[in-house]
Amino acid sequence: MHMVDVEQCERNAVETDGAKGVTMQWLLDGRCDAHNFAMRRFVVEPGGYTPRHSHPWEHEVYIIRGVGEVTHADGVSCFAPDTAILIRPDEIHQFRNTGVEPLEFLCLVPSGPATENAPK
Repeated sequence: MHMVDVEQCERNAVETDGAKGVTMQWLLDGRCDAHNFAMRRFVVEPGGYTPRHSHPWEHEVYIIRGVGEVTHADGVSCFAPDTAILIRPDEIHQFRNTGVEPLEFLCLVPSGPATENAPK
């Protein structure tokens, strides 16, 4: 078993083109012998957004706090805390904070290409 205090995990600014006001933390990944998937925590400041992008792997998102909208292949959908979202492989997506408090969500991705940038 492995437990981590999320507040002790390094927060890194997401500096990808098309991102604004986003930080990410790697919570569980290969460093703690999680060989099949990685769990990350994102915080998006009010008015901020993740880059609009796609990739060949699915990922699962769980909204912890804040409100926003996700752009996807079929349009735009609003979300609130306790919403779970599946992003399918190759689906274009972007998360946007439309509220007045930080948007916080967990994102799980499969090990492999999705975790290439994980800390070593």
